[in-house]
Amino acid sequence: MTLRRCPCGTGLVFAECCGPLHDGTAAAGTAEQLMRSRYSAFVVGDVEYLLATWHPTTRPRVLDLDDDVRWTGLDVLATTGGALLAAEGTVEFRAHYVRDREAGTQHENSRFVRDGGAWRYLDGVSLP
Repeated sequence: MTLRRCPCGTGLVFAECCGPLHDGTAAAGTAEQLMRSRYSAFVVGDVEYLLATWHPTTRPRVLDLDDDVRWTGLDVLATTGGALLAAEGTVEFRAHYVRDREAGTQHENSRFVRDGGAWRYLDGVSLP
């Protein structure tokens, strides 16, 4: 059996990286770890995890992923705050995708906050 690398770009095997976060056996320790796990959830189509890690004040009622988008890579560009003992943090990233045979990127600065001790995605600002 071939071990699958985690889509988030750490180089680790999925089962040792974002997999335990997705299946609920581990929790993100930092805002960056949550952001990476959310990217992986987009790659594997885990809507339940995306909604569960979204802050309740900004979480949509329903999330429909675009089946025509294939996520191809993640670059974490910068982080502020978001450490193990922090209450909030930001992660600037560039996520690469292909849609209709055309490559694209989503460049965003995402905000994360602690909610009941767990990191949650609050919102993000798209960047050029």
